[in-house]
Amino acid sequence: MVSKLSSDEVLHFLIIFTIVLIFARILGELCRKYKQPGIIGEILAGLILGPTVLQHYAPGLFKAIFLSVPRAYGAFDGLANIGIILLMFVAGFEVDLKQIRRDGKQAFSISITGIIFPFIVGFIAAWFFYHRIFSTGANNQLITALFFGTALSITALSVITKILMDLEILRTKIGNLVLTSAMIDDFLGWVLFSIIMQMMNADKKEGSFMPVIMVLLFSIFMVTVVRWLLNKLLSVAHKNLKIGRVITLAICLCLISAIITEYLGVRAVFGAFLMGVAIGDSEYFTDRHKLILHQFTVNIIAPLFFASIGLRLDFVANFNLEVVLVILAIACIAKLIGAGIGSRISGLNRNESIAVAFGMNARGAQEIVLGLLALQAKIIDNKVFEGLVVMTVATVIVSGPVMKYYFMKEASLHPEILLAAATAE
Repeated sequence: MVSKLSSDEVLHFLIIFTIVLIFARILGELCRKYKQPGIIGEILAGLILGPTVLQHYAPGLFKAIFLSVPRAYGAFDGLANIGIILLMFVAGFEVDLKQIRRDGKQAFSISITGIIFPFIVGFIAAWFFYHRIFSTGANNQLITALFFGTALSITALSVITKILMDLEILRTKIGNLVLTSAMIDDFLGWVLFSIIMQMMNADKKEGSFMPVIMVLLFSIFMVTVVRWLLNKLLSVAHKNLKIGRVITLAICLCLISAIITEYLGVRAVFGAFLMGVAIGDSEYFTDRHKLILHQFTVNIIAPLFFASIGLRLDFVANFNLEVVLVILAIACIAKLIGAGIGSRISGLNRNESIAVAFGMNARGAQEIVLGLLALQAKIIDNKVFEGLVVMTVATVIVSGPVMKYYFMKEASLHPEILLAAATAE
């Protein structure tokens, strides 16, 4: 017989939902007011409500809200996970395959060096520091090194898009290059991580790497055949269904793709991201559709997920300054050098290259999602995960101001850049 939440469990679920949403939205908006991504405030809300602050200073209140009725928090956690699936679906909309083809050659060199160099540096660092910093007791040194290299190589597409919009340089030469490079970065990073997850699963299944091949084939299938079929389906839906039903159809397709990748042994968020890329490329899934889904996801359901990250963290018990400094130093140095080299190779001058490199250094939701999945899979432990969270917040805070400084420095030498930016906006 199917069970249901009791009246008391529903009450506690609503209390948890309401408290977390209010805190996450208020602190998220405060961050946006000061030109920082809302994700920082949302995670901070979880830290305040979680073991780091509330449980430490008011354990009775923390237990009454979050621990007294376990099934109520379980329901909240399920809803928060739907939030990150939808957020990755929306993030996929930002991957413009046409723009990648158009600006791909120059952006490809930025993206590839911006992936390869951090990946190699991250892999080597995790390998040599494994027993000192990264060991989880699960004897997965190779997988941990591969994960850390991947985590350091990805640029947060959604965060850099917001930074470029705030700086009003989204449609400039530098803005286009950063955005296109981040698109390539994002896509390849998720493919890399899905392969790593499959390698871990294959290791448990006596070395069968067939699922790894399945992931690659599924990715190619999604952005070619499925993308074409979806365009036809959305064409019919656009003519015959109201806007709300088209959005419902898109969400259902997102969940189906998430189910498929979860079944293949890859996390559901990867399937949601691929479906977002495929649907977002269709002319029949309009900007209005995307805006409605984006507003609901970013303002209502995704904050629950990022606050739930903070609820899992205990900086009082797990914070390790050495781990944080090592991760922060490796992440920033590797990404800045890699993206900077790629920028110079692609023909950009010094100021442009530095601006692009700092743009590519911005991390965000993707790194935190990857880190959480790795934590759940026991690839990393809590202190490394908290180091990744600190690294994410630090790179987000720094990227915008430094990009603006070097953009304006270049604009002072070439005033037509500012005119082009104003015209584009």
